[in-house]
Amino acid sequence: LFYFAVYPSLTRFIGAELTRGYFLEHNEAKYTERRERVYTFLRIPKELEKLMTFGFFLCVDAFLYVFTLLPLRVLLAVLRLLTLPCCGFRLDGSRLLQPAQVCDVLKGLIMVLCFSMMHYVDYSMIYHQIRGQSVIKLYIIYNMLEVADRLFSSFGQDILDALYWTATEPKERKRDSIGVIPHFFMAVFYVFLHAILIMVQASTLNVAFNSHNKSLLTIMMSNNFVEIKGSVFKKFEKNNLFQMSNSDIKERFTSYVLLLIVCLRNMEQFAWKPDHLWVLFPDVFMVVTSEVAVDFIKHAFITKFNDITADVYSEYRASLAFDLLSSRQKNACTDYSDSVARRMGFIPLPLAVLLIRVVMSSIKVQGALSYTCVFLFYLGLVTLKVLNSIVLLGKSCVYVKRANMEDKLFERPSTTPSSSGKNPNKQNPVTPCSPPLCSSSSVTTQPTPRSDLFPPLPTDPSPCEVQGASDLKHRTPKKDLLEIDRFTICGNRID
Repeated sequence: LFYFAVYPSLTRFIGAELTRGYFLEHNEAKYTERRERVYTFLRIPKELEKLMTFGFFLCVDAFLYVFTLLPLRVLLAVLRLLTLPCCGFRLDGSRLLQPAQVCDVLKGLIMVLCFSMMHYVDYSMIYHQIRGQSVIKLYIIYNMLEVADRLFSSFGQDILDALYWTATEPKERKRDSIGVIPHFFMAVFYVFLHAILIMVQASTLNVAFNSHNKSLLTIMMSNNFVEIKGSVFKKFEKNNLFQMSNSDIKERFTSYVLLLIVCLRNMEQFAWKPDHLWVLFPDVFMVVTSEVAVDFIKHAFITKFNDITADVYSEYRASLAFDLLSSRQKNACTDYSDSVARRMGFIPLPLAVLLIRVVMSSIKVQGALSYTCVFLFYLGLVTLKVLNSIVLLGKSCVYVKRANMEDKLFERPSTTPSSSGKNPNKQNPVTPCSPPLCSSSSVTTQPTPRSDLFPPLPTDPSPCEVQGASDLKHRTPKKDLLEIDRFTICGNRID
C-alpha cells in the first residue's frame, strides 16, 4: 500500500522541490534584472522631471534675458559707441565695440526691425482664416507647423551664428565688412518668418480652445501620443536620448508660451474678466497634463527597451550645468544667454518678438500711471531674472560637483589656429581659468577684451575647414555628452 499510494506522491513532491530549487538558482540573476527594470521604469518620471525643471528654468533665463538685460547691454554699447570717438580713445586696438557688444547691438536691431514688421501682420485676420477651415485640415496644418518650427529652429541658429561670426571676425580689409549686410537681412527675414509661423501656431491653438465641442483640441492632444509610436520602438544611445531630452525641454517651454499667448488673446476679447480665466483653466490643464504624460511614457519605455538606467538623466543635468558655469566665467568664449539655449535648440528672439506684439496689442498703455506700472513690471522682470540666475548658478555648482566635473571647468577652450607660419592644426597653449568654480562677474558687464580669440585669418584654408580637420583628427569614436551641440558655428564659440 505504501509503495503504490505514498511513494509516487512523495517522489513527485521531492522532484518538484528539486526542480524549483534548480530553477530559482539558475534564474535568480535574470529575475533580479527584471526587477531592476521595473524599479528603473518607476524612477524615470522623477529623474526626468528633475531634468525638465532644470532645463525649463534655463529657457526662462535665456528668454528673460531678451526682455531685461539685452536692452541695458544695447544701451551701454550705444553709449560707448557715442562717447569713445568724442574722447579720441579706443579700446581693443582698432575696435570701437567688443565682440559681445556687437552681438548685442545686432540682436537689438533685429528685435526692433522684426517688431516693426509684425505691426503689418493682422492677428485677427489669421485667426478667422484658420477658424473657417475644417477640423481635419486644421489638424494637418498644426502638424505641418510643428515640423516647420523644428526645421526653422535648426537652420535659424546657424543663420544667427553666421551673422555674429561675420560681424566679429577680424577684417583684413574694410571691404570685407560689406558681408555683414546680407547676413543681417537674412537674419531679420528668418526671425520675422519664424515669428509669423509661431503666430499661426498660436492661432490654431486658440481656435481649438474656442471650438464648441472641443474636438479639435482633443485631436491635437492625441497628436502628442502619436509621438510615442515614432520614438519608443527605435534604438537610442545615450547621446541620442540627450538630444531628444533637450528637444522635449524646448517644446515644453514653447507650448507654455503659446498657452500664455492664447490666454492673453482670450482675456482681451472678454474685457479681462476673471471669470473667463477659470473657463480656460480646464483646457490649459488638460494640454499641460498631456504633454507631461507623453514625456513620462516616452522616456520610460525608451530607457526600458534600450537598457538605459535612470542615472543618465543626472548626467544630462550635469552637462547643462557645466555649460551654464562655463558661460559665466571671465574667459568664456560664448555669450551669457546663448550657450545652454544653443545646446537645447531654443531660439528666444522669434518667440520674444511675437510675445511683445501680442502684449502690446492686448494691453493698452495710456497715462502716467500706466507707464509707471510698466516700469515697475520691468523692474520685477529684472529681479526675477537675477534671482533665477543666482539659483541656477548655485544648483549648477552642486550638479557639477556631484558629477566630478570641476576639473573640466579649469580647462581653457581651444582657440582657432593662427596664420603666423605655424602649423594651422596646432592648438594654442591651454592655461587654467583664473576664476574659481562658482565665481561670476556681473551679467551686465562685458568680458575683458582678448585678442587671442580673433587672430588673423589664414589665407589658404578657411577657419571652418581648418577647425573641422582638427576636430576630425582628434575626435574619438565615442562622443562625450559635453561635445553634443545641436547648433555650432564652425566648431567655435562666440565671445
